[in-house]
Amino acid sequence: MRLCAGLLLLCFQGCLSLTGPGSVSGYVGGSLRVQCQYSPSYKGYMKYWCRGPHDTTCKTIVETDGSEKEKRSGPVSIRDHAANSTITVIMEDLSEDDAGSYWCKIQTSFIWDSWSRDPSVSVRVNVFPATTPTLPATTAILPLVNSGQNLRISTNVMFIFQLWSLLSSIQFQVLVFLKLPLFLSMLCAIFWVNRL
Repeated sequence: MRLCAGLLLLCFQGCLSLTGPGSVSGYVGGSLRVQCQYSPSYKGYMKYWCRGPHDTTCKTIVETDGSEKEKRSGPVSIRDHAANSTITVIMEDLSEDDAGSYWCKIQTSFIWDSWSRDPSVSVRVNVFPATTPTLPATTAILPLVNSGQNLRISTNVMFIFQLWSLLSSIQFQVLVFLKLPLFLSMLCAIFWVNRL
């Protein structure tokens, strides 16, 4: 039975290793903060922030060196807070061109092949014109609270964004479509062999 528990833990290892807000918003000329939470087992690894539609082809904007020192590349900074297993990215002096798909990533693979993937989570960055006091009508269904300069999303919506981020992550898809069926096949084979 301990073997089964160990195999199950191997299947779930990459699934929840990195989570993020799913979406963040800011205004032209302003700044925004992104926080991604990672598993404590990734302390000391390099973390990075990249931009692109896919995690495998995104362009690195800024990266840590494995320490907790803040690193900066132009108006973007990144810092690894190992004490609470959090990556903080700050984007300053936003422009509408900054809107798009970004990724929080942890570098675990130093040799690239088709099977090696760094843990990653997608973050959609929205940038609105500075003259607009509220979000456009297309996103008004989200329960938002405007507290002056900062825009805060309720915890229920944040949970939904994190859940969606989990379901769309490659680690979760590999877990569901590859590791879990393989684990169940191995379990069936063990029971079948022990039956004889």
